[in-house]
Amino acid sequence: MRADIQPGARFPDYELTDHTKVRRKLSELQGNDPMILILSRGHYCPKEHQQHLALAAFYPKIAVAYTKIVTISTDNILESNEFRDAVGAQWTFLSDSGRKVQKDLDIQEYTDPFHNPMIPHTFILEPGLLIYKIYNGYWFWGRPSPEELWQDLRAVTQKIRPDWDLSQPGLRENWESGNKSQHYPYKVRNEAAAGAEK
Repeated sequence: MRADIQPGARFPDYELTDHTKVRRKLSELQGNDPMILILSRGHYCPKEHQQHLALAAFYPKIAVAYTKIVTISTDNILESNEFRDAVGAQWTFLSDSGRKVQKDLDIQEYTDPFHNPMIPHTFILEPGLLIYKIYNGYWFWGRPSPEELWQDLRAVTQKIRPDWDLSQPGLRENWESGNKSQHYPYKVRNEAAAGAEK
């Protein structure tokens, strides 16, 4: 892994083709929410299937918690779709069949020259693609469990959401006075409301 890819740094804003053949940037997919980013070996690996089956079962909680999830693999579009369907995933899969991410991050799994995948990693990203935590999943037990993801995402959400604790001084007063900038979805809602009032 490139030396600058560490907690506290920004993850590169790669633009790749998704499973519907649309070019997507990671920042666009993330928006202003936390994100789980999986760098995957792809459809051929049974370990990837197990991790993604667990994530698919966990997905309803991820979705209601205003958290995004994206998988990048070296699969082509057809394989990405087959992998996504096979595990019942409801999130975006990005295809990196050209190995752009693998090469840029220096994560070629050189022990498998036949498939030439990326070394699997799971990233927990704060808004702005800011790296909170990195899991190396070359060995299966290096991958985060849903329980570990819950702990990480709790810490990230508590850090980034000013309305985490509604009993904080000033929050109720601001809300009641019409200043909702400290309440989700923060500025976005207030800018939309201001535009509607004009």
